[in-house]
Order: sequence, then C-alpha cells, then structure tokens
Amino acid sequence: MIITQGLTRWYGDFLALDALDLELSEGDLFGFIGPNGAGKTTTMKILATLLDPTEGRAFVGGVDVVKEPKKVRRLVGYMPDFFGVYREMRVAEYLAFFAAAYRVSRRDQRRVVGDLLELVDLAHKSEDTVGALSRGMQQRLGLARALVHDPKVLILDEPASGLDPRARVEVREILLELSRMGKTILLSSHILPELSSVCNRIGIIARGSLLALGSVDEVAASVAAPTLHIRLGELPEDADPQALLAAALGHEVSWNAEARVWSVDVGGEMPLTPEDAARSIVGAQLPLRYLHPVQASLEEVFLRLTADMDLGSEGEDAA
Repeated sequence: MIITQGLTRWYGDFLALDALDLELSEGDLFGFIGPNGAGKTTTMKILATLLDPTEGRAFVGGVDVVKEPKKVRRLVGYMPDFFGVYREMRVAEYLAFFAAAYRVSRRDQRRVVGDLLELVDLAHKSEDTVGALSRGMQQRLGLARALVHDPKVLILDEPASGLDPRARVEVREILLELSRMGKTILLSSHILPELSSVCNRIGIIARGSLLALGSVDEVAASVAAPTLHIRLGELPEDADPQALLAAALGHEVSWNAEARVWSVDVGGEMPLTPEDAARSIVGAQLPLRYLHPVQASLEEVFLRLTADMDLGSEGEDAA
C-alpha cells in the first residue's frame, strides 16, 4: 500500500532522509520511531504530497506521489503533529466543512459526520464549539477530520502528542479499531511502549537512515537476545541458588529484585534457548517453578541501535 524507493530529501546542506526503502502492506499498523530530526515527518510529508523528494520515488496504493498528487490525496488521510482548528465552529459543522472540501455529497455528509463522531466518541459534543474541547478531544476530532473522505491510508504524525494517559489510551483504541477496519496506518510517536502494544510492524530511523524494520519481536531479537526470568522452588537453607543456576546453565545469573526472579542473559558466544535452559535446570535436579524469556523493550532496542550516534546534533527539528 505504501512503497518508497531510495527516498531522499535535502534541506540545503542537511540530509534529512537518506535513500529510504520502505514497504507497508494493506492493513499494516506501522510505527515510525526516531528522535526529532530523524526523518519521520519529512517522510510523512512526502507521502502526503506536501513535500517533493530530492531523489527517489514514493507510491501510495500504486500511485506516484509526485506525478499524480491529486489521486494520492484521495487515498490519504493526513494528521500533522500540530494542526489548526476553527475554534468558533461547532464540532459537527467542522467535520461537515471538511467533508464538503473533499466533495462528499450533501446527502452523505450527515451520515459521514455522525459515523465519525461515534467512532471517536464525540457524538455528545457535536453541538459544542471546537474551542471548548479538551486537548484530547481535539486530537480525536483531528483524527475524524482525516477520515472524512474514507481514505485507505492514514498518516499520523505524533497523534498522542501532549495527551494525558487516559486520552492516549482512547486514541490507541481508535487506531486499533481503524486497523481492524482494514486501514493502512503509518504513525510516529515518542511514546515507545504504546507503539509496541499497537503496531504490528515498526521502523527505527535516525539521521535519515532506517536502522531496523520488522515486528517488535523481530527488531528486538535482531538487536539483543532475550533475558530469561527464572523462579525456583524451595531449596535447602544452605543452598546458593545463584551459584547452582550458574553452574547448571553455564551463564552468569543475577537477581532481579523488581520482578523477584533470577535473570540470565542468554546471548553471547554460547546462546541458550528457553528449552535448553529448562532441561539443564531440571537435569541439575533444581526445583524449577517458572521460566520465561523476556525480550528487550523498544527503549532498550532504540538506545542500543543509536548508541554510537550523536543524536543531539540532528539538524532539522521538523524532519
């Protein structure tokens, strides 16, 4: 549904996007992760036909974004990080205005507006002015605005920016519902734990280059082996569980006080699978009660991938 080939964008002497190759399938809920200036917004603006690439090509639904921008705009609903609102308009009137701009017929406008207000849980605010809405409600209204022409693709730049935890949960549930409806969604966010719980695929970008691409588990596994969390049953009073586990597994063992488990890094020169670990522990006649592999978090993955980069020198805040 979205394809970029060698997509490159220069701002003067600053390279904001460096030969980006990306492919999103229909129904993907794709999370774009990166610091300010990494190239996320630049990519989104190109896909939304608001910016031309310096080099390379991009397609939405098989349509070239440079050669046929009008066709692309019918396919795309774009929600920027910060968007203006007509504060004195009533909520329903606001959506009807944008529906008319997309040439939704008068006959269909009432139904479209009503359905969208139900989707974003603003039906009870339809007669309120936009300016009277909370920040979270305005974000949900902005999402409804991006949907008035029933686009196949949604491009959402920081849709949860500035929202409180409750409002973020509400936006997340709406995104999941839209994904179930078959929409292809490309979103960026700095709130990494929420991306891991929503997106079926992610891409990590820094300094204009794509560093990793795949499902959350695939990306995490490519960066770091999982850690095993282990609990043992009752041992003799004079037993040293740390030493016994280390001897059985052939790996260093540490105590994770927060999770109240023994923690084992199973990577390195002698990788250890959970199955092998369980067999070794049982074979050593230790009372195994719990063994669970824990993958690195998105924050840990991002920090490891960008450890050698000076991200503080990113040159374009809006990229």
